[in-house]
Amino acid sequence: MQNKSNPQDLDKKKRKIKAVAKMKEIMTHYYIEAKTAEQSGKKVAWITSGGPVEPLIAMDVIPVYPENHGAMIGAAKMGVDLCLKSEEMGYTTDLCSYARADIACAPINGGPIGGLPKPDMLVCCNNICGTVLKWYEVQARHFQVPLFILDTPFCHTEFTDEAKKYVKRQIGEYIFFLEKVCEKPFDYDRMTAVGKLSIQGQQLWQAVLDTAMHKPAPMSAFDAFFNLALIVTLRGTQTVVDYYTGLLQEMQARIKAGIRAVPEEKYRLLWDNLPVWYRTRWFSEKLASHHACLVADTYTSAWCTSMRYIKEDDFLETMAEGYSRIYLNLGVDEMATSIIEMVDKYDVDGMVMHSNRSCKPYSLGQYDIAKILQRKRGLPTLIIEADMVDERSFAEKQIENRIDAFMEVIQKDRSSEVGIHAF
Repeated sequence: MQNKSNPQDLDKKKRKIKAVAKMKEIMTHYYIEAKTAEQSGKKVAWITSGGPVEPLIAMDVIPVYPENHGAMIGAAKMGVDLCLKSEEMGYTTDLCSYARADIACAPINGGPIGGLPKPDMLVCCNNICGTVLKWYEVQARHFQVPLFILDTPFCHTEFTDEAKKYVKRQIGEYIFFLEKVCEKPFDYDRMTAVGKLSIQGQQLWQAVLDTAMHKPAPMSAFDAFFNLALIVTLRGTQTVVDYYTGLLQEMQARIKAGIRAVPEEKYRLLWDNLPVWYRTRWFSEKLASHHACLVADTYTSAWCTSMRYIKEDDFLETMAEGYSRIYLNLGVDEMATSIIEMVDKYDVDGMVMHSNRSCKPYSLGQYDIAKILQRKRGLPTLIIEADMVDERSFAEKQIENRIDAFMEVIQKDRSSEVGIHAF
């Protein structure tokens, strides 16, 4: 008897993004190269996700991201065990779960890839949060390697001339630090080329995200979460440009072929904060059951914001502002303005905010932002409480009920004036 293919399985296969296989190949090669750096004579730097990676690329240093590692730990559902280990080491549960999981991994080479490559240096930029300062100090002591800290003043409403001068001086100190650790002069010509590739990669990534403006969307924010890895990890390389060129072409082809991220998209939503890494599939399927697609998010778009301030032909001189004015280093009003732009751009029906126990800077102003969204756009908002890595903070039934109630509000009358729905 001949087997017949399940129509749902065929549809799921058709909707699978083909470029992902290439990204997995690139990331595998990247980690192998980083783990064998000593054999090739290259140096490895651990760097925060919002840190200026381009000077490292220009100096042929391999950048490694503990936060990326934290996301991998969460997706692999290894977060609870590692967080418990960090708590046994004396770290409180109030700390960021990325930090706890990473600190716990270091002594035992734990995690899904057997620990991160040993660093020759650490580069920490506090434009994402204050926790990274102590986190990187802990790891610098553990590995007994030098640490460089780039301090970016918080941009409540603007980036002043004084702040610009202050950060620019530190960029010079950063270059001096790299010359000292790498024992060679900084390659300014290479830096120019890397800067151009960085901007080009960011432009392509934004173009990929913008394909979700199409109705129905060819990709969802869940796809963006997964495909983000390269713009973070290898920004400033030809590899990133080539990958996102191919991904953009695939998204454009999906639009022409009528392939959609959610089979029966009726409602379009915006996501705020980091993903709940251990439950991305659950969220995707739950929202899809309501014919809702997460078409955009504040997290993956954060790696495109520097394009507004950094000049491609003058990268080093303008990167101070670009790296200071990223999403998490802005005041609540500025964040709300950015979100309203995305609400209009992607024509969304509601917003889902992840009140992330681990990421205080990302979560702190969410209720104020929800009020601003209601006042200016009448947009219903769902606020769920969880953690990006530590599953102990995830109450499935409670979150499921809140999603059901939220979608009922949208389904009843998406265009009506509604109150703030922080279910």
